[in-house]
Amino acid sequence: MTTRHARIDRTLAALADRHRRRAVDLLAERPRPVGDLARALDLPAPAMSRHLKVLRESGLVEESHPEFDARVRIYALKTGPMTELKRWLEEAERLWAEQLAAFKAHVERGE
Repeated sequence: MTTRHARIDRTLAALADRHRRRAVDLLAERPRPVGDLARALDLPAPAMSRHLKVLRESGLVEESHPEFDARVRIYALKTGPMTELKRWLEEAERLWAEQLAAFKAHVERGE
């Protein structure tokens, strides 16, 4: 398996969970502290931390700490993995469109 496919697999696996997809939606709006995400998703802090760990390991989010308090974790969305996934989906769509066009032409020639 290519490295590109491995990255796409990690992205899709991370997005397979509805809580993580919702967290990504919220982070697309703006960076947020972990507590805000947990409240918005109605999850206990340990569960939110586990979801954020998966998102971080997949490369979808990054964690930072404000200068004033290193205990606070702010999460932000990283666009790289989503951009790569979008490119892969566009390629798949193009291939399907070509296959369907060829099938249509074949059927029309047969009539």
